[in-house]
Amino acid sequence: MKLAPRHRAAIAELLGRVSEFTADEVAVALELVDEALARGDASGYRFAIDEAADGALRGYACFGPTPMTEATWDLYWIAVDPRLQRGGHGRALLGEVERAVAAAAGRLLRVETASLDAYDATRAFYERAGYACAARLGDFYARGNDLCIYTKYLDRPAADV
Repeated sequence: MKLAPRHRAAIAELLGRVSEFTADEVAVALELVDEALARGDASGYRFAIDEAADGALRGYACFGPTPMTEATWDLYWIAVDPRLQRGGHGRALLGEVERAVAAAAGRLLRVETASLDAYDATRAFYERAGYACAARLGDFYARGNDLCIYTKYLDRPAADV
């Protein structure tokens, strides 16, 4: 489903329910929504929306091509309503992102996340989906909170990665 103005408030509400996200992080995520709503694909941000039949937002993902690279894309945000986590919604969103990137001739998808214990499930989610931890930068976000960069090559069989 395509991002629409009606999704902004629902995304803000969803992000507010995810305890790991700070107010600053929510503000940045909403800036990307606003940019995409204002400029469409020219913004560089694409969205995958998981909406129930009744219109309730179950989750969303924001992704886009990485500037100054050849066919590399970034997954900027993926969030699922905490009440629905572990129900397959995150995997479905990630699959939708991967299909969209592959359809756009993307070859590499990159994800950044934190090393805090609160992100253990997030890192395990990416690893189960075939992502490899390509780099870890110590004390990146703050002392004791490393940046973990995960990657998945979409143009290679899983055994070749």
